[in-house]
Amino acid sequence: MIDSIRRRAAFGVAALACAAALPVGNAMAAFPDKPVTLVVPYRAGGSTETMARVFSKALSENLGQPVVVKTRPGGGGAVGATEVAAAAPDGYTLLFAATASLLWPPMTQKVEYTLDSFVYVAQVTEYQQAIVAKADAPFNTVAELIAHSKKNPGLNYADQSAMSRAYLDFIAKTEDLKWTAIPTKGGGEMIPFLLSGKVDFAWSGGVHSRYAGKIKVLASMNAQRLAASPEAPSIKEKYGIAMPSQAVIVAPAGTPADVVDRLQSAIKAASADPAFAELVEGKLKFPVKFVGPAALKADIDETVAGLKSVVDKTR
Repeated sequence: MIDSIRRRAAFGVAALACAAALPVGNAMAAFPDKPVTLVVPYRAGGSTETMARVFSKALSENLGQPVVVKTRPGGGGAVGATEVAAAAPDGYTLLFAATASLLWPPMTQKVEYTLDSFVYVAQVTEYQQAIVAKADAPFNTVAELIAHSKKNPGLNYADQSAMSRAYLDFIAKTEDLKWTAIPTKGGGEMIPFLLSGKVDFAWSGGVHSRYAGKIKVLASMNAQRLAASPEAPSIKEKYGIAMPSQAVIVAPAGTPADVVDRLQSAIKAASADPAFAELVEGKLKFPVKFVGPAALKADIDETVAGLKSVVDKTR
């Protein structure tokens, strides 16, 4: 009788121990158990949305669940970012976006998210931002552009956003120059403005890579030199600042660490997908560049410091 009671008690303890261990294992195994939404905060047909469509297929294969791409354009990315920031932090609603849309709006305008509203899961590529000019322009570097501007006041440039304008204004103020910004609606309008001579130089988010022989890079606006133009210095080398250049996938703040780990593992595998590489490297001329959460967060922190310098000097 006593032995029977002891056996039942021992069995009960073992059962409780197994039950206590189940939630962690089950939680990791359960995610994802339904489709994942990948929000793109820009219009359909743009480079980011196109990348997201191709990437979502590879990500779906690696997660074992459908990944549905949803476009939420507006506010320079702020509309989509706001939606994801307010979503449940469970890993089922993610944002595929340029870091500029996550960093610039909270620092310069009133939006419903902050620099701390997201968990940076991974980077998958990098926009090839640059200061560019026509191939026959009388300057080949930013240093030569500055010297030319001092001898020929009144130069103008094509910009595409408040942020690109702020960075070029930062350079102009540092060098005691006056450049006039000519707003353009994306690279599709910037290119004809530049090639027709309506502007003296321009900011480019990467479309210039498709015009080899017609357009030259004066400087990289990223933290590093551009893969296709390694001879052109980065503005960070001269001014200690750089534009946010990462294309990232982020989740709402508070997303559990095990879910983030599962996502970044799947994203890393998906970034090696041949179809994604063909689009990014073959057509867009961007590099495939996977960066995990820890290294990406350190890079973002450094980028934010440079952003604050630009905002302070140009506000």
